[in-house]
Amino acid sequence: MPRNVLFICSQNRLRSPTGEQVFADWPGIETQSAGLGNDASTPVSPELLLWADLIFVMEKAHRNKLSKKFRAHLDGKRVICLDIPDDYDYMDPVLVQLLKHKVTRFLPVA
Repeated sequence: MPRNVLFICSQNRLRSPTGEQVFADWPGIETQSAGLGNDASTPVSPELLLWADLIFVMEKAHRNKLSKKFRAHLDGKRVICLDIPDDYDYMDPVLVQLLKHKVTRFLPVA
């Protein structure tokens, strides 16, 4: 059964969609991405959090906002902060390497 992995950043335009794309073909997982900002491309929703088995946020501020806004939907969920600042464009090679370095150890072995 695939594990559902959700990547979260602020606007869901650069970092989290890159995470979703980079790991889209990883064996044994499904990926989606969302943002916590009011004008995010895909806003975080209770449904997405329910779907997710593993949640990656890019910054501590995202984890705090997620906890405040969606506490009731995070029961038993693993939320991992990647500490990746908002300094990268979509699919920036440096961002891709950072994501691979920080995320891979939490995923099923390929």
